[in-house]
Amino acid sequence: MKTIKAFAAKTANAPLVPFEITRRDAGPNDIQIKIDYCGICHSDLHQVADDWGGSIYPMVPGHEIIGRIVNVGKKVKKFKIGDSVGVGCFVDSCRKCVSCKQGLQQYCTEGFVGTYNSYEKDRVTVTYGGYSSEIVVDQNYVLKIPKNLNMAGAAPLLCAGITTYSPLCHWKIKKGKKVGVIGLGGLGHMGIKLARKMGAEVSLFTTSESKAKDAKRLGARRVILSKDKNQMDAFKNEFDLILDTVSGPHDLNPYITTLKRDGTLVLLGLPEKNPEIEAFNLVLGRRSVAGSLIGGIRETQEMLNFCGKHKITSDVEVIKPDKINQAYERLKLSDVKYRFVIDLRDRL
Repeated sequence: MKTIKAFAAKTANAPLVPFEITRRDAGPNDIQIKIDYCGICHSDLHQVADDWGGSIYPMVPGHEIIGRIVNVGKKVKKFKIGDSVGVGCFVDSCRKCVSCKQGLQQYCTEGFVGTYNSYEKDRVTVTYGGYSSEIVVDQNYVLKIPKNLNMAGAAPLLCAGITTYSPLCHWKIKKGKKVGVIGLGGLGHMGIKLARKMGAEVSLFTTSESKAKDAKRLGARRVILSKDKNQMDAFKNEFDLILDTVSGPHDLNPYITTLKRDGTLVLLGLPEKNPEIEAFNLVLGRRSVAGSLIGGIRETQEMLNFCGKHKITSDVEVIKPDKINQAYERLKLSDVKYRFVIDLRDRL
């Protein structure tokens, strides 16, 4: 066991403070990673605040981890010391259910082991995340980061990137398809970038006219003001797929009517109140409302390789660890374009 430095919330809604945790020694199949960067995800705020219930304290958040391998177990074949690697939203799963065997560990029927605020498979050991100097992870849950990517910008790909990439692949987005993205934030800006590079024509739905210029810079062809009924009506029966990245309460029905026949609106955010859907909007167009959760290890590696090929990273604001609490307050106000990333290189 090794004692390392981290930042932790000791109770619900408490500020994050310097904290010491222990990491296991690298076993035969483990990789020891020196963490360079860790993104701040909106789910970090929710779990620190216990908004979803079941939070475990003290909590060390962080599941968008980029670092360098400093030690490998004797059975590790996929990686070597010095490699740039990533760790995403989970660090283990049952490995035997249908989903795990298909490389869809995010849908593990026993529940995956979260990178933080979770329990290891022994149901006793608490997992601590990437707001720390090091982490030890089984090689089967570690990802290779393309060398041509900016490492800080690559960190959010491990959550925001895969969360938008997975549904785009599942619903077979390609050239000639039309994709709508609801909300321009950490998820939304990645959805625009990825869908555009897949060849789709992309439109942003937003309540703010000020988002138009940036949306087009990111790759959106059009910006639709969702609070303007005339604009929404003008795009009825238009989209093959809509990525809904908004977690706050909002009416889905106006967006559903902009779907083509057999189109799908995919929920990526988790609103506190379940949406009310008018059945006619679905039945009259054989439309669907679906959900999607991050991605498995195989698909996440595929996403990283795709981003390497097309030189895609997140737009990030890099901060030092002592600015984490300020970043949390700003994130609550959506005051970031579009993801905070903590620079942990020898700073803890």
